[in-house]
Amino acid sequence: MRYAAAMRATDDDIAWFRELLAPLGRIAARRMFGGTGLYAADAIVALEIEGVLYLKTDAATRDRFRHAGGRPFVYDNGAREVETSYWTPPDEAMDSADAMAPWARLAQAAALRAGAKKASKQTRTAAPGRPAARPRRTSP
Repeated sequence: MRYAAAMRATDDDIAWFRELLAPLGRIAARRMFGGTGLYAADAIVALEIEGVLYLKTDAATRDRFRHAGGRPFVYDNGAREVETSYWTPPDEAMDSADAMAPWARLAQAAALRAGAKKASKQTRTAAPGRPAARPRRTSP
């Protein structure tokens, strides 16, 4: 998504996104790389970039977002455009926490799978005779 001028999310926008994701439990928000990461139980489930909410997807969920009219967050790394695993939910999901709940749960499931995959990879790459790297703990 491109904008002529970068839009910044307001505190009210972030509060609304947290309310939309509330069916997942306590939602923590952390400013990061020009946007905000939204976390449920220490797993990043969504990003706010330029005032737009993007939910975590993976191979198991991405087609549902695509078929519902979602768009990926794409950025330019200087050499090419990079499509991320974060997609917008359908427009109607932005109306209420109840409407967002199924999409938020898909995002949480994708985030948990990504975390499990990362932890498994860290365990496999540990040198013989050395303990595996411990996953970093993030605090809300």
